[in-house]
Amino acid sequence: MTRKIGFIGMGQMASALAAGFVRSGKLASGNLFAFDVSAEAAARFVETVGGGDVCSSISDVVLQAETVFLCVKPQQMGSVIAALREIPESDRNAKLFVTIAAGLPIAYFQNALGESLRVIRVMPNTPCLVGEAASGFSRGACATDADARLVKELLETVGVAFELSEKLLDAVTGLSGSGPAFVYMMIEALADGGVKAGLPRAAALTLAAQTLKGSAEMVLRTGEHPGALKDRVTSPAGTTIAGVAELESRGLRGALIAAVEAAARRSAELGR
Repeated sequence: MTRKIGFIGMGQMASALAAGFVRSGKLASGNLFAFDVSAEAAARFVETVGGGDVCSSISDVVLQAETVFLCVKPQQMGSVIAALREIPESDRNAKLFVTIAAGLPIAYFQNALGESLRVIRVMPNTPCLVGEAASGFSRGACATDADARLVKELLETVGVAFELSEKLLDAVTGLSGSGPAFVYMMIEALADGGVKAGLPRAAALTLAAQTLKGSAEMVLRTGEHPGALKDRVTSPAGTTIAGVAELESRGLRGALIAAVEAAARRSAELGR
């Protein structure tokens, strides 16, 4: 891919995305332009990605890149918008902007920078850092089919990606955006259970994490319903059904459903 990609903000998510693009061969590091107010963040970005042109300003990134990823926190976006307003509208409209800022809707960017702005909103998650992201994205009215294909292709270098209606991105935030925290709690609890049953802590933690990893891979590779896979492990009057019954009595399913719903509601509140 010869397309020139820019990053405004050079933190962990930006570094992970850029490294994935380069590692996959979709992007040469020489076609990468980035800016951050932190020299330390910029240095880490270059080290992680293995190159890239560190620009002196936001406008420098926009003028050199064709696609610009906005990778700053929502509370920092105001200063980025102010800098983007200094760029002539005709130059802005020639670019594709991709925002990963949680809670900021597409309308926020169009209201601030013009209705003709080509913008795509992405909700990635932290497993992006290890190339296993689960992302949802939505395009603004002026983003083209080619823009959407490009973003999907880039996101798939670091995991899986689905194009969805913007109204569903709060649900994506609740499920895959916040979901890693729920999974980490499950890993910790399973490991604690192993320790309570007599396992050494290190062995219990590795066994718990690998069990979730392997089970998830079974779902993805086989395409089978997780209920069917569960039933294969659950022998009559065996150990697993005893544990499953305990989880059901304590409301595991309901708790996880409620957690996703609560996180999705909070995402919607932040976007208002």
